[in-house]
Amino acid sequence: MTQAGRQGSPRNGSGRNSAGRNGAQGGAGRSGFTQRGGAGAGKRSFNQGEGRPFKAAKPREERPFDPDNPTTADSFRAAKPAKPFRKPGSNKPGYGKAPGTPGALKPKKKPGNAKQYGSKAFGSERFGRNLGPVRKPAGNRGSRQEVPQSEVHDADGVRLQKVMAQAGVASRRVCEEMILEGRVEVDGQVTTELGVRVDPKSAVIHVDGIRIQLDETLVYMVFNKPKGVVSTMEDPEGRPCISDFLKTNKNKGERLFHVGRLDVATEGLLLLTNDGELANRLTHPSYEVPKTYLVQVRGPFPQGVGAQLKSGVELEDGIAAVDSFRLVDSTPGHVLIEVVLHSGKNRIVRRMFDAVGFPVERLVRVKVGPIGLGDQRQGSIRNLGKQEIGHLMAAVGL
Repeated sequence: MTQAGRQGSPRNGSGRNSAGRNGAQGGAGRSGFTQRGGAGAGKRSFNQGEGRPFKAAKPREERPFDPDNPTTADSFRAAKPAKPFRKPGSNKPGYGKAPGTPGALKPKKKPGNAKQYGSKAFGSERFGRNLGPVRKPAGNRGSRQEVPQSEVHDADGVRLQKVMAQAGVASRRVCEEMILEGRVEVDGQVTTELGVRVDPKSAVIHVDGIRIQLDETLVYMVFNKPKGVVSTMEDPEGRPCISDFLKTNKNKGERLFHVGRLDVATEGLLLLTNDGELANRLTHPSYEVPKTYLVQVRGPFPQGVGAQLKSGVELEDGIAAVDSFRLVDSTPGHVLIEVVLHSGKNRIVRRMFDAVGFPVERLVRVKVGPIGLGDQRQGSIRNLGKQEIGHLMAAVGL
């Protein structure tokens, strides 16, 4: 094909050479910008083109943060890198060392084979939740034995789970679970059968070591005695006494005993009950029920006096000692001390501190056995909860 024919071919006549590269008027080719030979020779300028309107670029929209997909948020790029995972306690000195080596962390004590139960006896009560496990006297720690149903069964009695539910232990279904788990004792024997019937008037029932009091005529109360009140129910001299504070109580007509005594100047916890057996055991020295006192004396309190009180001091009626001694607080001129002792002798705490040369300025009894005063208002009387009663009875072997 000749040169003229090649130039006049339809392909070359309407293609790049004629319209794109050699356009004398700078016509727009396929590329959309002006080339050599046009009005804008040597320059490159963008044109909108024919039939294509210009569109400005849209601003970038900020996408909302999606908590399920945090990578969609723009702020995620600027977020701080996550801290590496660190096991609890890894920053403590000695972490990672083999047990038994110098400087190694002490292993945590495990509960061992202690059973963990899902429900607690009297768990809905306000008082007595933090009393812990039942503490029985040292001479009353017999072994638990399961016995056949016939030995504790009373055909004319009431089902055991019903008696427990009526006493407020838990719902009847939960009481059945307690029986099957071996947590219930009837007359000192473990019972694990649901068909057992008992006589509520004579049966002695324990749940987790807590005695269930089935006699509704018995009353157990705590009195926060103020200073200046005599520890008697009636005083011939007309001084304030316990009965004056019972006038507004619903048990004002009940004949009650005060368990032990507090002198006129001493404040704090005094137990009131009509259960003679419990009152006798709580005051008997053989059961050694601990009593906790807060003692305020003149400061400063020198070292060695606490050890002297723990080892024993000579009194007119013999040697007396405290079970524990703890310095609670110290202010200029005054010291607050907590002492625990099981002796029930008259004015024993005041006489012991007098013997070491620190007369008592103020004395408050805050606890007797497992029963504490807590935040009870002074001069008020409240009934013990059933869980508190059970712990108190267990402390003296009932």
